[in-house]
Amino acid sequence: MAEKQLAWAGSSYKDLTDDDTFPMEARKVAGQQLRKVQRGDEPDDWKPFEEIGAGTKEIRIKLPDGAFRVMYVAKFPEAVYVLHCFKKKTQRTSQQDKDLAKQRYKLVIQERSKP
Repeated sequence: MAEKQLAWAGSSYKDLTDDDTFPMEARKVAGQQLRKVQRGDEPDDWKPFEEIGAGTKEIRIKLPDGAFRVMYVAKFPEAVYVLHCFKKKTQRTSQQDKDLAKQRYKLVIQERSKP
């Protein structure tokens, strides 16, 4: 299977590469896990997040610096779409983070439907 490209929705790339949001170790793990997804494999620690949109999954990263999440959708043949990257601040994913990921999912669907 050919490796899929990564496509970054909204500020997801900026968020992942921001030292204040994702420390170096979290970025390293996120990159390794996204590479697995690009190759068609499952990340080490993930869960489905269908309430965002069909096929959405969440990579879970647990480090001494905190818990980090990368929401993505890989069901499309052309790319793995990274919807949202963030540091968890509470036990549950905040409504704000869910809403942002949903908004970006809708934008991906709209962009894909353009001729």
